[in-house]
Amino acid sequence: MKRILWLIPAILLFSISSKAQDIPAWEFSGGYSYMDANLGGSHFHMNGGGGTATENVNSWFGGRLEVNTLQGNEGITVSDQTTVYSVNAQTITYGPVFYYRKFSRITPFAHMQLGVVHGSTEYLGISQGAFKFAAAPGVGVDFAVNRRTAIRLDGEYLLTRFLGLTQENANISASLVFHFGHVRNSQ
Repeated sequence: MKRILWLIPAILLFSISSKAQDIPAWEFSGGYSYMDANLGGSHFHMNGGGGTATENVNSWFGGRLEVNTLQGNEGITVSDQTTVYSVNAQTITYGPVFYYRKFSRITPFAHMQLGVVHGSTEYLGISQGAFKFAAAPGVGVDFAVNRRTAIRLDGEYLLTRFLGLTQENANISASLVFHFGHVRNSQ
């Protein structure tokens, strides 16, 4: 009976340490991205794809690089004449990501990324392609499929500035995440 009583704390201790080893050192994701562009102005929609690379420092903090490319049709009206242009945009952002890893299959997170957006000719009415500052705070959740893969749903508010005007964009994405390695000290 005494051996069984000692066995229970030992099993719990090993379970805690094995849970700490499940934090991936690296996460790579890729998938579909949808942007509702320029919410306060000439509103239009863009579709595309993107990917992320995240290095986790511990169980709650990491750094994430994100790249997206989007394409859509924007209608520009001049003198009651609307012309539809095929436009595209690319974003490259980097910043911290904060995780809440208290559930076995669900991992909510928040991030604040800064970087650049490249708009093609006629994107938001610009006469030539340009690179501009972008800020992308967001939240999301990873749904674990198994130890090595997850499905990620992510939403972000993408703030850009073209032609001296601020554009507010909503970007949502769904992607497949692959986990590699283990964080040694996860606390």
